[in-house]
Amino acid sequence: MLAGAGYFIWSRFFAAPELPKGIIAVSGRIEGDDSAVAAKTSGRIKEVRLREGDEVKAGDIIAILDDDQIRAREEQSQSAVRQAEAQVRFAREQVSILNEQLRETGLQVDQARQQSSGQVRQAEAELSAAEANLAQQEAAYKLALFDKEAYTKLAKSGAVSERQGRQAETSAETQAAVVASARRRVEAARAAVSSAKSSLVTPEIRSAQGSMVRQQIAQQQSQIASAEAQLAQARAGLEEAQANRRDLMVLAPFAGTIATRTAEPGEVATPGAPIVTLLDLSKVYLRGFIPEGQIGRVRIGQPARIYLDSDPTKPIEAVVSRIDPQATFTPENTYFRDDRVKQVVGVKLQLKGAVGYAKPGMPADAEVLVEGDRWSESTRKP
Repeated sequence: MLAGAGYFIWSRFFAAPELPKGIIAVSGRIEGDDSAVAAKTSGRIKEVRLREGDEVKAGDIIAILDDDQIRAREEQSQSAVRQAEAQVRFAREQVSILNEQLRETGLQVDQARQQSSGQVRQAEAELSAAEANLAQQEAAYKLALFDKEAYTKLAKSGAVSERQGRQAETSAETQAAVVASARRRVEAARAAVSSAKSSLVTPEIRSAQGSMVRQQIAQQQSQIASAEAQLAQARAGLEEAQANRRDLMVLAPFAGTIATRTAEPGEVATPGAPIVTLLDLSKVYLRGFIPEGQIGRVRIGQPARIYLDSDPTKPIEAVVSRIDPQATFTPENTYFRDDRVKQVVGVKLQLKGAVGYAKPGMPADAEVLVEGDRWSESTRKP
């Protein structure tokens, strides 16, 4: 009698109801893929703004690190950038000045060459005229000497007057002075030609000066390249410092709920060390196990229903999102109706609702529709 009553109570309240043929029962617990949010750089934590259970949006500030060292580095980098920019500007100004000097030198070289060539041509023309005049005067002097000798003899013989003889002598002496003057003019003209030819060296000197200016320009351009390299390096350092300063603010990578807080103000954060753990409650799932003999009927995308212990009669729509690639032994914290099952396959049932109600750690039961496309009357009744 007592045995019969016990069986009735067990079958009515504790025994699991039989499911239709097209449904497989799953038991497990609600889980979620949490994300450990950490700082990208090291530093002392100045502020942690959130605690467990707080909701955040993507981009919200979770924690702030002390920025004293980063600020000092940023100021140092800004100073280096300003110094490098000043060096680049100075070098470019020097190149501009040297280019102007080179242009002026080129103009002066061309002008000097034209002027020197003109002076040489003019001096040579004057020399030719002086030499022609000298030849003419020497010829006249020879004729005057001939007249002098002839009139001197004729004056002695009485053929001409003594006065004519004196005039011939005077004319010869005068012509001798003219010849001497013409010779001096030739010598002066030759000296002028030599001087004019020596002025042809001036353009070459200026051209050499232009070559020196070109060398200076090349040196300045090399300095510009070096200064620009230093400027690029300084700007990279500044960008790195600014990036590090931005990294002092630890931001939420996505919208979710703070699951755990593992760091407090005053502690030193290191890159990769979590400050909080963030969980998206809209993407929680049931992690359960199905006996190996039934897993062949389960496919990804099949509909499922999940029942929470807090409301066991209200199903939550879900879908099979993952099937483990291999079987495993029955987990110790999972219980099946058939205790003889030793091999199971893990599955994930992605919830489509109950955001904020289904939380990680909650135990839950589920049903997977493996045959047909419609649910039959639920086995769970109020």
